[in-house]
Amino acid sequence: MNTTARTPFQVHSPVGLRSGFTLIEMVISGAVAALILTAAYMCFSAAIAGQKLIEPRVEVIQNARVAMAMMAADLRAACPLSKEFEFLGMARTIGDLQADNLDFATHYYRPAREREGDYCQMSYYVEKEEGTGDLTLYRRRNPVIAIDALSGGSRELIVRGLRGLRFEYFDGFDWYDSWGETDPKKKDQKTVEIAPNLSGVPEAVRITIWMNPNPRKKAKAATTTIEEEPVSEPPLVFQTVARLNLTAASQSGFSKDGSAQTGEQTTPQQNPANGVINN
Repeated sequence: MNTTARTPFQVHSPVGLRSGFTLIEMVISGAVAALILTAAYMCFSAAIAGQKLIEPRVEVIQNARVAMAMMAADLRAACPLSKEFEFLGMARTIGDLQADNLDFATHYYRPAREREGDYCQMSYYVEKEEGTGDLTLYRRRNPVIAIDALSGGSRELIVRGLRGLRFEYFDGFDWYDSWGETDPKKKDQKTVEIAPNLSGVPEAVRITIWMNPNPRKKAKAATTTIEEEPVSEPPLVFQTVARLNLTAASQSGFSKDGSAQTGEQTTPQQNPANGVINN
């Protein structure tokens, strides 16, 4: 009886021996994975950077919107501040920043105590912040008729991070950078020249605010020179026009020139001091 010897190992074909990846396949797959991870990291980094860029600007836009809404609401119900100062708007600067201030009275006020009405003396002004170089907007309110119409009352902080505040005044014909005069002598001298922006209340006020786009950035140290500082981001600019709806009614009772008008004045330019048009 013939028997054949069985070997403990069987020989397979070359196809059966390919059970893994070759070196070239590993290199290609690693490169593709690296590209995918790099693209994912770049997208994630861009999203984080965009979020850091947008978040402070959203806060700035919201603060500017609230501040301009408050000023516009007060101005729409504006009335003469006093017989001496009906409406005061002074153009001034703090360093290189525009920092105008505004004094007037308004009927846009809700009484908070007894013996108070809807009349309130009001001021808007800015002060420079320490350390940042930006400005802070404040509002002064005095709900009583004070002897000094330009002081008294309480103040409240409206918004931080301003890089400029400008008020412009419209008398029905032109825009002016200032309105009113605190010095009676200068007022009398300028009245001879028929300056329309010396008395009365303007018909509209244009408000322009420059805001720091990134107020969260820490200020540079005081030892850092101007040449070493990087170029700062341009400010965000916001602008609106508030029409003074009570102008005509208020001027009829407080205008000093209202009782001195004669029938000889037939053109609007002959009575520009209080903005009233006589036909």
